[in-house]
Amino acid sequence: MYKLMIIEDDRMIAGAIEKQASQWGMEPRTVSDFRSVASEVAAFSPHIVLLDIYLPFYDGYYWCSEIRKFSEVPIIFISSASDSMNIVMAMKMGADDFIAKPFDMSVLLAKIQALLRRTYDFSKSVPVIEHRGAILNTGDNTLIYNGSQIPLTPNEYRILLCLLENRGKVVSREKLMERLWNTDSFVDENTLTVNVNRLRKKLDGAGLSGFITTKFGVGYITE
Repeated sequence: MYKLMIIEDDRMIAGAIEKQASQWGMEPRTVSDFRSVASEVAAFSPHIVLLDIYLPFYDGYYWCSEIRKFSEVPIIFISSASDSMNIVMAMKMGADDFIAKPFDMSVLLAKIQALLRRTYDFSKSVPVIEHRGAILNTGDNTLIYNGSQIPLTPNEYRILLCLLENRGKVVSREKLMERLWNTDSFVDENTLTVNVNRLRKKLDGAGLSGFITTKFGVGYITE
């Protein structure tokens, strides 16, 4: 089942699209917090996105560029501002198509189906893990928070990936060491501590204070 993310603040329009998408056999979801659009997209991991231009707080161009920092998910702009300048701007920001409001639902369906066909016949969406607004892209091993990329060493990436895959659960030091060992990067107890502390310092510096918590004598947790 394809997942459709609807980034539209007009509840009547969003509701109508949700209803139709469900009838088309898709799983639709409308963004609820227009301050955290990129985080909601990352958490839902949709196969396709419908994006309005005029939104609260930040416009659709801004969110399109933010989404493009971590995903190549197909994006269709839907807007009444359908003059040439806005269409060109949408494409420059990374959109794949543009539909002018008001539109016929059958036209929208045809556009969505065509884009899904072109995209997923040949490739898969880039997997991402979102937590507290931070987005870990497992396709290129990058971490993005507040629009900025946080550089990670290979060991730091593997540690963070393991913690996020088990978020809400304590991960033992032994499990983390085994994860690193399986990637041919030998680490002992002291090396693991150094790597975790360095990673925690980077996260704190980026504004993600307390992202990793130590459970003394047991391991680490992110929650």
